[in-house]
Amino acid sequence: MSVAKITEIQSSSSTSFDDAMTAGIARADKTLKNVTGAWIKDQKLVIEQGKIVEYRVLMKVTFVLND
Repeated sequence: MSVAKITEIQSSSSTSFDDAMTAGIARADKTLKNVTGAWIKDQKLVIEQGKIVEYRVLMKVTFVLND
């Protein structure tokens, strides 16, 4: 039997939501061991002078705890 933990992280990108998700998972994988999945809880755009300047995602990352 395994036990998993879920942590919430936010990441951003000036390019796209997809890039923000990819960057967030890559960073989480450096710190957390056994990352097995993620759920996108929220997405947000930062707008300045009518233009999108940043894409942000809030995600819940699941990782399995070591025995």
